[in-house]
This record gives sequence, C-alpha cells and structure tokens, in this order.
Amino acid sequence: MNKLRTIVGASTLVLLMAGTAFAQSDGHGLPWDNFAYRVITLAVVLGVIWYAAGSKIKSFFKGRSTGIEEELISLESRKADAKAKLAEVEQRIANMDAEAQSILDEYRKQGEAARAAIIERAEKSAVQITEQAGKAAENEVKQAMEQMREEMADLVAEAAEQMIAKKLDKKGHEALIDKYLTKVVLS
Repeated sequence: MNKLRTIVGASTLVLLMAGTAFAQSDGHGLPWDNFAYRVITLAVVLGVIWYAAGSKIKSFFKGRSTGIEEELISLESRKADAKAKLAEVEQRIANMDAEAQSILDEYRKQGEAARAAIIERAEKSAVQITEQAGKAAENEVKQAMEQMREEMADLVAEAAEQMIAKKLDKKGHEALIDKYLTKVVLS
C-alpha cells in the first residue's frame, strides 16, 4: 500500500509539473511540448494502473484465454460427437429399407408358421371328429343290433311258446318241466 501511495503521489507531482509548465507557456509554446506532457501523463497513469492492477489484469486475460481454449476444445469434441451421431443416423436411414424388408420377411415367416399350425390343428381335429363319428356309428350299429337281437329273441321266444302251447298239453308240459328241473338239480 505504501508503494501505491508513493506512485500515486509521484504521478500527481509529474502531472502538476506538466500542468505548471504548460500554464507558464501561456499555451503559446511549441505544440510538441503539449504533446510530450500528455504522453508523459498517459505513461504515468498507465504505469500506476499497471502497478496497482497489473497482476489482476494478467490473470483476467490469462483466465479468459484459458476459458476460451477449454470452450473451443469442448466445442470440437461436441462437434466430433455430433458428426458421429449424424453418421450413425445416416447409416440407420440407409439400412432402413433393409430392416423393413427383414421385418416383413420375419412377419411373413411367422404368418406362414401360424397358418401351418392352424391347418395342422384343423386336420387333427378333423381326424378326431372322424374317429369319434366312426365310433359313434359303430356304437349305434351295436346298439341297434342288440336291440334287434332282443326283439328277435322275444319274438322267437313268443313264437316258440305259441308253438309249444299248441303242441304240448298239460301232461307233456309237466313232463318237460320235470326233465329240466332234474337237469338243473343234477348239474
């Protein structure tokens, strides 16, 4: 701080001396004298500013240039990233037709597989239905045959009974019953 006061004091003194010299010349001096005083005054003021704030000015401009350099590096890296992404997007666009065709082919394959599976299931169902219908028809035929046999057996038994009733009298009937009872008891 003392140095600053000394410099400010010295610069003030120089300015006063320059002003006094200019005033004594009544402004009619040589134009170079006026110019020289102004240059000296400017040099002193700049010297004071440089001495007082020189390190801060240097650090400001140095920090600013460092910040600009870092920003330029960052911009370059972002530019490279953007170029890479653009190339990737362009590649995707170029491959889009191929991807669309592969997707369509895949869906066609899946559709054909689903169609084949549906046809296979339908054929299996048709075979099962045919087998069930055949079994049902066989069962119907068997039931009809059994029913016809029962009816025929009833008719045969009834006809035999009528024939026997016509040909057998009471005595023959008793003899026939005894004969069969003896067979049943002996067996």
